[in-house]
Parts: sequence; structure tokens; C-alpha cells
Amino acid sequence: MNDLQDVIANLIGARRVTLSQFASGDLSALMLAETEDGRQFVVKGGPAPAVEGEMLRLIAATGAPAPEVVAANERVLIITRVEGRSGFAGAQADLGRSLSKLHAATGEQYGFDHDYAFGTVAIKNDRTSSWIAFWRDRRLLNNIGDIPADLARRVERLAGNLATHLPDAPPAALLHGDLWSGNVMASSGRVTAFIDPACYYGHAEVDLAMLNLFGSLDQGFYAAYPRLEPGYLERQAIYSLWPALVHLRLFGGGYRSMVEGFLSRAGH
Repeated sequence: MNDLQDVIANLIGARRVTLSQFASGDLSALMLAETEDGRQFVVKGGPAPAVEGEMLRLIAATGAPAPEVVAANERVLIITRVEGRSGFAGAQADLGRSLSKLHAATGEQYGFDHDYAFGTVAIKNDRTSSWIAFWRDRRLLNNIGDIPADLARRVERLAGNLATHLPDAPPAALLHGDLWSGNVMASSGRVTAFIDPACYYGHAEVDLAMLNLFGSLDQGFYAAYPRLEPGYLERQAIYSLWPALVHLRLFGGGYRSMVEGFLSRAGH
């Protein structure tokens, strides 16, 4: 048994495990670990598996669906295998109910106790009592040195004018932080798990903007989710801008038009 198999077997209390490829994405890969008695676990590596395990436990503690964390250390995260497939088609009402539970958990400040990264893009989560300051400094201006100069100037103008667009003290909801359709597992009209979190505390509308980035929330979702404050669609463009900037930095100029579109929608 190789070293990784030894690590996994020791963490789950098995004599030995067999590893096989389970799934892969743009930024991480998953393995399936099977014990001699037929138990199966999903194994994930990455830069901070112990932190991700902490996030999944936080999500589960709210009553929102999440895989059970079996074990985690600085090398691997081991979770239970969940039912369903990625995506929320046919499960939007339950998505609204599930996300309501997650967002009902709140913190005292915006941010998180840990920083993390999406691939090569570092994500800073230093806590602050001002939501405007957090979004300006940790989600917009931190990209300035890594995007084309003309886009950087437009982002700077928007960042300097955030007080006219965003609330400064919304409830500091627990966010999934990377809630696109691929990180929602569903089966038979029910959300079975939120996976691959990048949690922090912030304005709940951030998760909704991410869900709308590569998909579309319907009336079933909005009927099951708490009523949104006026100006939601205007703020959605500003919140969608951040993942667009991350995609631009990670994957290149194919995402430039997305960034430009959200800046235009935000009036900049």
C-alpha cells in the first residue's frame, strides 16, 4: 500500500483501502476510497483540506445539506459519498429552503478565520465590520494588479463608489462562497449536498449571484427563499463581477466580455 493509501486507511480506521479516480474539475480532483468490507468514501486533496472540512461542518450545523466529514488533515479531506448529480434543475424550491437555512447562520463580522485560494488566485478574508470595505478591498481592488489596465481603471471607479450601491451592514450570513450549479448536488427534486465550499460571512445575495452566473434561479427558488431587498438586481451585477474577475485571472481573456458586461450593468 502506498503512502496516500496508508494515510487514508489510518484516518478512517481501516486495515487497507483501494483508491480509484472518482471525478475531476478545473481546480481539484476526487478519488474514491473503498475498504475491504465495501465501505466507500470520497477523498479530496487540495491546498487546505482541513479548512474545507471545517467549512462543511459549519454548513451541516445550520441544517443545510452537506457531506459528512469523516476525517480531515493537512493532506486530505475524507467525506461520505452523497446521493444525486450536480446541478439544481428540478430542485429549485428545495434549493431555496436549503440556502435559507445556511444564510440564517450569521457572524459578528464579515470575512472568515482562514484565507484560501482558487487555483493560483489568493482569496483574503480578513474580518471587518464594514461590508463595503470588505467587498472593495478583498473582492475588487485585490485584482487590480492582475487584470488589463483598462479594466482595472473601471474596477477602481466602481470600488470608489460602492457606498451608492451596497449596504454597509447587512446581516453577516454564512456563505457557501462558490455556489455555482456544479457545487449543488440534487436528486428527485431535493438538494442532497452543498459541496466544495469557500465559506465566509457576508451579504447573502453573494451566493444568489453566483447561482445565477452560469444558471438561472426560477420562481420556485424565490418563493422558498426569504424576500429580497429592493435593488437586488443592481447588486447582483456587482456581486457577479468578483467570480468573473477570478475566472479572467485563472482562465484568460475568454472571460473579458463577462467582466465588461457586469461593469456596464453596474454603471461603470
